[in-house]
Amino acid sequence: MFNFKPAPWIPFTDQAELERCRNLSGAALEQHWNPDFRIKIVADPRALFIADCFTRIRLSDERDEKLVMVFPNPWPIAYQAIAELISRFQVDCRNVHIFAMDEWANEDGKVAPLDYPAGLGYSFVKYFYGSIDEKYRMPFEQVHYFTNENFKNYSDILDEVGNGGADVIYSACGWPGHIAFIDPDTEEFHADSIEEFKQMGSRLVTQHPLTIAENSLFPIFGSSGDVANVPSRAVTIGPRDIQHARLRFDMHSFTEIDGVSSWQRMISRLAMHGPVTMQVPMSLNQELRSDVYVSRAIAKPIECVEEF
Repeated sequence: MFNFKPAPWIPFTDQAELERCRNLSGAALEQHWNPDFRIKIVADPRALFIADCFTRIRLSDERDEKLVMVFPNPWPIAYQAIAELISRFQVDCRNVHIFAMDEWANEDGKVAPLDYPAGLGYSFVKYFYGSIDEKYRMPFEQVHYFTNENFKNYSDILDEVGNGGADVIYSACGWPGHIAFIDPDTEEFHADSIEEFKQMGSRLVTQHPLTIAENSLFPIFGSSGDVANVPSRAVTIGPRDIQHARLRFDMHSFTEIDGVSSWQRMISRLAMHGPVTMQVPMSLNQELRSDVYVSRAIAKPIECVEEF
């Protein structure tokens, strides 16, 4: 028997819980102690995200009701699809307020400007807002993204516009268990209790090394593991914004080009079925009303496969 301890920089290292979650797969993933935390295995959560987002925007037009939504980035393919549906079916976005959930910052705390090609706000504005036929777009002042001037009170803006919080937050689980850049083991999100952690709003943060590694695989940085090309800091919404939202729409579907390998397969299990802990920030969603969609690729068993 060969035994070892996880590397000390890994945020969550409870061996018993890791083994329990590691052994969950298939239909077992859909069972949860909280009936409002609704997990479903589907072919592709991204398709459901597009359908859900468009349906909410269409209903906001038909019912003439305000709709406040928070989005992950960058996601050009999904946003262009939503924009095309809006334009094709002539849906008026006058009532829609959209918020980007995060943005890069440099080592001095300067927020990436809207003209930075790898920027999250750049992608959000160009491929979502910019792809909607101008006759149906929301006013640009209803498009919210991080700046040097607003990052400290971004949570207050979201609460004000959303009458206490967003109607829905769309998110995916990051490698260290984050939503947006709410990373574990960061000085900026240090809290003495989980209740204190839940009340933390938007802020400038230093990214966890796993977050930098994850982002180096994104197309905006060349999909090449170029970790030196990823900014070390970021601005982000906080746990408070996740708590205040009326619904969370969580997606677990990241795989590499082979459609099989994924850094998300294990951390998604911890986020959905591990302890509710600051060491896996997305795990806090387990206590809240959340629609959780898991791809079949992520739901596959975690196994040691010998090459031959």
